[in-house]
Amino acid sequence: MHPNPAFRSETAQRHLAFARERAFGSLTVSADPLPLLSHVPFLISDDGTSADLHLVRSNPIARMGETKAVIMVAGPDGYVSPDWYETDDQVPTWNYVAVELQGVLTPLPPEMLRDTLDRQSAAFEQRLAPKPPWTMAKMTPDAMARMMRQIVPFRLHFETIDGTWKLNQNKPDEVRLKAADRVEAGFGQDLSALAKLMKED
Repeated sequence: MHPNPAFRSETAQRHLAFARERAFGSLTVSADPLPLLSHVPFLISDDGTSADLHLVRSNPIARMGETKAVIMVAGPDGYVSPDWYETDDQVPTWNYVAVELQGVLTPLPPEMLRDTLDRQSAAFEQRLAPKPPWTMAKMTPDAMARMMRQIVPFRLHFETIDGTWKLNQNKPDEVRLKAADRVEAGFGQDLSALAKLMKED
């Protein structure tokens, strides 16, 4: 997380809402000689205390058992040129949104896998309405059995929910808004969303 408190004033509720909407992040656990990383879709519980996900059985993280872990959820980001502020003595920077869900990653019983997959696919398919939702009932029993043998369910129980919303909040409003008007002409990810956030904060 960024050390500047100006970029860390958002509530846990906003962090959770962002992570729930994004529903995809980088799962990281400590290991030797290097941390292990896996990119995963996830589903946050209704009460905001945990996230359910699944891993390929051959993933080294899946063989670790219960362990401390973090899911980092990245949002829009982009380069900000000092010229865009239209004021002296500025330096380049990079604006971004990132949320970290820290806690204990726990393997779930194998019999919970089907429910985990059903809930995930239902939640994601719902976003594609009015397309008729895909369900696992469309798979043949043999294909479904083969697929389910290859993956295992997990739950990350949150201990800490934190985030950085670096959107030029440390600049005067007039200066920040000038940069927000120009950021879409730059480079980064989802620049229109970034510009909108910069104008809100």
